[in-house]
Amino acid sequence: MNLQTADYVVIALYGLVILGITLVFARRQKTSADYFIASRSMPAWAVAMAMMAALISSNTLVGHPATAYQKGLILLLGSLTLPLVLIFVAKVIVPFYRNAVGMSAYEYLGARFGIGGRLYASGCFVADRLFDVGVTMLTTAVPICVMTGWDMSRVILGMAIFTVAYTVVGGMTTVVWTSVVQGFIFVAAAVIIAARLIFAPECGPPGAVVVAAWDAGKFSLGNFDFSWRALVDPGVSSQWLLLLAYTTNWARRYIADQHMVQRYLIAKTDRDASRGVLWNGLLCVPVWGIFMVIGVCLYGYYLTSGATPPPVSDEVVPYFIMHQLPAGIVGLMLAAILAASMSSISPDLNSIATAFTADLVGHLFPRQSDRARLLTGRLAVAGAGAFAIVVALVMMPKEGGATIMERAVTVAAILSGGMLGLFFLGFLTRRATRQGCYVGIAACAVFTAWGTLTEPQNQLLDLGFNFPLNPILIGVTGHLIVFGVGYAASRLIGGYVPPDVDQLTFRRKPVAQV
Repeated sequence: MNLQTADYVVIALYGLVILGITLVFARRQKTSADYFIASRSMPAWAVAMAMMAALISSNTLVGHPATAYQKGLILLLGSLTLPLVLIFVAKVIVPFYRNAVGMSAYEYLGARFGIGGRLYASGCFVADRLFDVGVTMLTTAVPICVMTGWDMSRVILGMAIFTVAYTVVGGMTTVVWTSVVQGFIFVAAAVIIAARLIFAPECGPPGAVVVAAWDAGKFSLGNFDFSWRALVDPGVSSQWLLLLAYTTNWARRYIADQHMVQRYLIAKTDRDASRGVLWNGLLCVPVWGIFMVIGVCLYGYYLTSGATPPPVSDEVVPYFIMHQLPAGIVGLMLAAILAASMSSISPDLNSIATAFTADLVGHLFPRQSDRARLLTGRLAVAGAGAFAIVVALVMMPKEGGATIMERAVTVAAILSGGMLGLFFLGFLTRRATRQGCYVGIAACAVFTAWGTLTEPQNQLLDLGFNFPLNPILIGVTGHLIVFGVGYAASRLIGGYVPPDVDQLTFRRKPVAQV
């Protein structure tokens, strides 16, 4: 099926809306505070939508249904741990950050552990996000090419250049308001697909696909039997292990990653920021749930309708869209895929620029004027976008391409290892020293590199004494190593502790804002 005129019209309208929002807010970007943190002017509901849109990428629209289509609702419980993490974040982390930092989360590490800790964390974040943005560009282009037959490199370039352009021009205010629009678009897309499946006349009475999927066991939440083998054998599935990994991942994202911390800083007040965080959890879980239910319903659809399923399960959503939805709606689905991708890419680019400008350039040129800082931020967004485009083009599917992608993700995993443990080393202990922190970082880097390169599923190196546990535990253990080794080294070798250390731990009593 080819795109019809109505589809092109819908896609063009989406582009015009984003362009219009950019032009409206571009003129208001007068200072670096405007550009990076929207001058702390955003209401709680906009903060919540921006956070939700940043988490919902094109992988949610395509990858979550594909996983549910194959394995059932095994990812759902991991999503349900998010609100539990966010209660702690809203009550403790948000007011702490809003009083302790100006633009970058890593300002805190600079105050607690010195410029080395700040630059290390900021550099790791930038490297991790650059690879992630490139992967997002690529994973967005794949379903679009499946649906349209367009050239993949042109899809990547077109989408990326448009996204980078409006992010460069519009700053954080544009990023937030475009994310709000994009969030509504992909939620609408989810509702339309779900309604089409549930009320599919070719499958029988309403809900027939749900019954078929239920009878096939697709609503299973996974294996809850506890087994010690799950710790060492990746082939043994355990929801308990998955819950541990998900909880750790959510904590890292919302406590140690600049692209989330920056959302706390854009809110008008501490109360708005905390509400935005909590409302974000209430938005994300239902959206993830809808897309997972879409996946199991697609299984029921192809089981009962007589339609030919796609040859590859990863293509089940774009395949269904192109073969079972009418003209115009197909265009809306394409716009939704683009919206989900852009709502992840644009805030990532802005947060990369914020970390680069505040942490690196701000350290090298502390007397830089605000106008120069604003220009630096714009150039950093453009540079980050260009680098991510190169990453996406290099990792395009081709012979040997999978290996390249695996290595890129491996490098990013090594670089970002232990970040949560580093922050908690500062938050929870007064005795942690600068030197102990560096020892913990070094120990974590060695461990993460060893575990990632030698784990049996995707082994890149055989040292004879390879990582023996389930690879899902590499990240979790890395955080514990930074904290444990860093604290032990601090007690053994001593070192520098800032005189205002009480103000840099959770003992601090934040000043209420109005």
